[in-house]
Formats: sequence, structure tokens, C-alpha cells
Amino acid sequence: MNTQEKAWLLRQRRERRQRARGGTSKVILQLAGGLVVLLISGLLLTVVAGIASAAGVYGYYARDLPDPGEIVTRQEKFETTKIYDRTGKVLLMEVIDPRHGDRTLLPLEQIPEDFRNATIALEDKTFYSNIGIDPQGIARAFLLNLQGQGVQGGSSITVQLVKNILIPEEERYQISYARKIKEAILAMEISRQYSKDQILEWYLNTNYYGNWAIGVEAASQVYFGKHAQELTLAECAMLAPIVQYPAMNPIDNPDEAKTRQGIALERLQAEGYITRTEAEAAFAEPLQIHSSMLKRYDLVAPHFAVYVRKQLEDAYGAELLYRGGLKVYTTVDLDIQRIAEEEARAQVAKLQEEGEDVSNAAAVVIRARTGEILAMVGSIDYWNEEIDGNVNVAVA
Repeated sequence: MNTQEKAWLLRQRRERRQRARGGTSKVILQLAGGLVVLLISGLLLTVVAGIASAAGVYGYYARDLPDPGEIVTRQEKFETTKIYDRTGKVLLMEVIDPRHGDRTLLPLEQIPEDFRNATIALEDKTFYSNIGIDPQGIARAFLLNLQGQGVQGGSSITVQLVKNILIPEEERYQISYARKIKEAILAMEISRQYSKDQILEWYLNTNYYGNWAIGVEAASQVYFGKHAQELTLAECAMLAPIVQYPAMNPIDNPDEAKTRQGIALERLQAEGYITRTEAEAAFAEPLQIHSSMLKRYDLVAPHFAVYVRKQLEDAYGAELLYRGGLKVYTTVDLDIQRIAEEEARAQVAKLQEEGEDVSNAAAVVIRARTGEILAMVGSIDYWNEEIDGNVNVAVA
């Protein structure tokens, strides 16, 4: 066989191998195509089945849910009653519902931006972009659940608002997937119907911050004795974390509260709300915390204020008194009230110096022409338990 014949045979063999490989490739492609079609079909079936299943789950849990619009009427029912002197400038008493706490509603623009940012950074950093639930948080909670670490929440701000307002109190702390599904459905519906700013305003006005304080204004008054609008960055970072663990507040656990303030400042920095310099300065800032809850309930003209409170309850009922948000302007003249208190104490001191066994006194000043009570002193010291100071001797 000459050289040309050998070359021809080699070309024939190469062509046969190429044709064989081509045929195999066609078979592989056909098989692959079939698998792709099967995979796509399976995926579609899975998606369709998932949608049908999700719709079924939604329908099952949504059938008995409250209207998301009820979040407006339910949360706005509760605002505390305030009793003022005759000028309307001095608060004598804020009437606290013993079943709940004190609360004053604030529009979002009156809540410091630092407080809003700290809450979002700590609670739900995707708040303004999510659909009412935090998918990453839910996935993280699901993995923890698979590891046997209980039914975790992955709760967003909107979900927590739903839990606080729309879920019945007897269900709120149940370890239940059913409840969490209900919360998620309602959270998505509320996010669809209301703006994020409105949801955040509701949330910050309904959170419990420990020591009977509901909402940011009450918390600001309890812990710092000032209005929420006056809070500094340091104070905002101290208050915002309390909602996670209300017992970890600066009155009951000051060291833990300081640690959590530092965490809040770190989160604010990490999310780009503040600089490191601002965070360090805020953490170093000394804070004036109310050291005693007694100061919070230190009433002005206490016997008179309690007297008015009792009249209101008798006339209008406990529900309106505790939750109606009444603003009550009374007849008491605080200048005359102070004089009456001083004279009552001076009279007791004088009698004691003369050897009399006297420990208490009472006085009432009335404008005879109108019947207005200008001053009421029920005892010389409302807070003195040794003389039963809280008993109003003037009307006993």
C-alpha cells in the first residue's frame, strides 16, 4: 500500500470517528433536551403546586383574621388622662391604668430621627424595603428551628406591630407556627395598605419600654424626665434597645442598659446613620437617669389630684378615665396651695413644740362665691407612711 492509499485510509477513519462522535453528540443533546424539558416541567409543576399550596395556607389562616384596618382603631383607643391646674400649664397627675401603663401618642415627625434610626438598625434594617416580613430573618429562624432551638420568629417591625395590636393577648406568647403565619399574613396586608412611615409611627407609640411606659414619649419621661423631642443621640441609643428586653432598662439594670446602648451605637454606625466619632462621643456622654420611680409618680397637690381623679371615675367610668386621653383643667391655684401646705406644716410644728401630741393637719381653701376649690391639703406629707400621709383627712 503506497503512501497516498495510507493517507486516504487515515482520512476515512477520522471521518468515521467524527460521524460517530456527531451521532453520539446528537443522542446526548436529545437526552439532555428531554431532561431539560422534564426539569422545566417539574419545576413548573412544583411552582404551580407551591402557589396552590400557598393560596390554600393563606386562605385557611386568613379566614378568621381581623381586618388590618383595625390596627388604627385598636391602638388609638389607649391614651392616658392628664389632670392640670387652673392655668393648664402644670400637670398635677397622669392617670395610669393599673392594667397597662402610661402613654402619649406622638406623630412621627416629633420622634427624633436618631431614635427612629436606632430602632430600625436594631429591629429591622430592611424595614423600608421589605414587604412587611423579613425573608432573611425567617430563613435564619427556620434553620434554628431545624436545629431544635425552638420556634424562632425572625420578626420584622411590622410583624411585631401586628403581634402587639391585632393578635389577642392570650395568643401572643404561644409557641405556635399557626400564630406566626397569621402574623406574617397580616404584616404583608398592612404593608400593602399603609405607608412605612405610618407603620413606624404606630410601632414607636405602642412598644413597651418597661416601668409602665408605653411608647417613646412615656419612655422618655420615665427614664430622662423630658419630652421625646428633646432626646440626644446618647439617650436615643439607651432607650431604643429596651423594647427587646424591657427589664434591661437604665433604672433596673443600668450596667446592662449601658452595654446595650453601646450595641445600638455600633449598629447605627454599621448602617451608616452616624460616624464612629459620633458613636464614641455619645457613648461617653454622661446621662442623668431618674434613679427612683417615686419621682415619676411625685404628684403636684396630690390629695387634690387624687380627689379629682375619683370624681372623674365616678362621673365617667374607669374605661374613659384610664384610656380616654382626657385633658382635665381644675380649679386649684398652686400659689394658694403652697401657702396652705406651708401653714399646715407650721401649725403642726408649733403644736409639737408646745408639747401637744399632734402629727398631722389638713386644710381646704374654697372661693365662697363660686364654690371653687383653690387649695386642698389632706396631710402635711402625702408620702409619709408613718402618719398615713396618703389619707385625705380633709374629706375622710
